[in-house]
Amino acid sequence: MDNPKQKEHLTKDKYNEFEKELQYLKTEKRKDVASQLEYAKSLGDLSENAEYHEARDVQAQIEDRISKLETMLQNAEIILDKRSDVVIVGSEVTVQQKESKEKRKFRVVGSEEIDTDLGKISFNSPLGGGLMGKEKGDSVVVKTPRGEMEYTILNID
Repeated sequence: MDNPKQKEHLTKDKYNEFEKELQYLKTEKRKDVASQLEYAKSLGDLSENAEYHEARDVQAQIEDRISKLETMLQNAEIILDKRSDVVIVGSEVTVQQKESKEKRKFRVVGSEEIDTDLGKISFNSPLGGGLMGKEKGDSVVVKTPRGEMEYTILNID
């Protein structure tokens, strides 16, 4: 996250998942890396010790992830499953692209939960941002790499 004060929208499940990951990294994973570092130090000359340098790199990655998770959890805003007449973060929206009979359903989520295979799009994405605040029946024009696309909102859950 570029702005540490920026709210991160998370579902309760995702928040809990990140809490578990943070706990695992702070306890088990830190101990594993510390053991690897101790072993690598015992091998002697650190300047040409590949095991030592690799363990240090892993340690840095773990500490970076811990820091990111802590910041994210501190700034988390839990998405409540509440119904709304307008699209908000957490809404499940059914849309139909103009010139197409195909209907698609998306859930508007925070940037940490994006999974296009499961229909989860970020409220920061072109489509997600375009849908925010709109009502059933509204049309939205979205600029994409393939050009402008128009969608009509069929339903909001």
